[in-house]
Order: sequence, then C-alpha cells, then structure tokens
Amino acid sequence: MTKIHELETTRLRLRQWIDADKVPFAQLNADVRVMEFFPNTLSKLRSDAVATQIQHAIAQNGWGFWAVDVKGKHPFIGMVGLNRPAYELPFGPCVEVGWRLGYSYWGHGYATEAAKAAIAFGFETLNLEEIVSFTALVNVRSQAVMERLGMMRSPNTFNHPSVKKGSLLEEHCLYTLTQKDWQPVTERPFKSL
Repeated sequence: MTKIHELETTRLRLRQWIDADKVPFAQLNADVRVMEFFPNTLSKLRSDAVATQIQHAIAQNGWGFWAVDVKGKHPFIGMVGLNRPAYELPFGPCVEVGWRLGYSYWGHGYATEAAKAAIAFGFETLNLEEIVSFTALVNVRSQAVMERLGMMRSPNTFNHPSVKKGSLLEEHCLYTLTQKDWQPVTERPFKSL
C-alpha cells in the first residue's frame, strides 16, 4: 500500500482530498476570476471528476495536488502540489508545481507558502532533479509566485497543447528550479504528517 504524504507549514495543511472538498472546489472552478487564465470554467460535474482524479493520483503515488486547509480557520481553500502532466510538453516528461486557490484566499501568501513546502518535498523526499512551473504569458500573478519560489524563467516560450490555437492563453512561459539551484532554508518549510 502506498504511503500518502501530507505536509504541514506554519499556517497550512496539505492533505489528501475528502468528499467535502468537492463543493468548494466546484465553486472556485466556476469563478471567472480564478479561472481567468484557463481555457474555461468548469461545470460541477467536470470539477468533481477532476477532484476524484486528483484524489486517485495521490492514493496511487502518495503525493500530488493536495487539498489545502488554513489550520484552524478554513477547511479547504484550494489545491497546491506536484503533478506529472499527462499531456506532451516540449520539455517533458517533468514534474510541475502548481496551485489554484479560491479568490478570497489570494493575497495572503498561501500559494507561495504551500508551493515552497511542495518543492521542498519534491527535492528532499522524492529526490527530483528539477521542478517546473508554467502559465500563460499574460498571467503575471502566477509568474510573480514562481519568482518568489526562486524559479528561473526560460527565455523560450511554448504553445500549450491543451489550449486552442490562436487563443490569448496559448503562449506559455516556463519556469524551472533544479535541485542543485534550490536553496533549502535552515528550517524545513514543512513537516510530514
């Protein structure tokens, strides 16, 4: 049986999904502000299918896009974690760090805090050589998070294979961080639960 890893930071808990997460996940996937740089918002049916797929991936691998709680305050604010993209990318195969939080939780540093823990887990526990992140060129907010994570932007862009040709969202930028360039902090940014 695969050990399911869960992480804890100062303010956050990154954990396996539960059925109660599906309603708030569907709400954030239906929010045009949250989904501004994705091709579409998601219906409740599609959102539930994505949540189930993520939950199964964590059960199979022991890690993935974890559900995120703010300890003692909010039981589900979104997802943050690591993923192996299923589609072909010019720099793949790879492991990406990604996040999607409810709009009311933006601006509190939660994405950066949780992503730092996910990256540390990826390098320390999974012994990954490199972690990537990518987003539409127009998504400067996510690029700012990638820079706060210490990731370096590649000079080359690419057209995302899952985005409609000619879309404003088609051209993506790539950020990378190697284990060699990663600077672990003196105190671990997470503890395993």
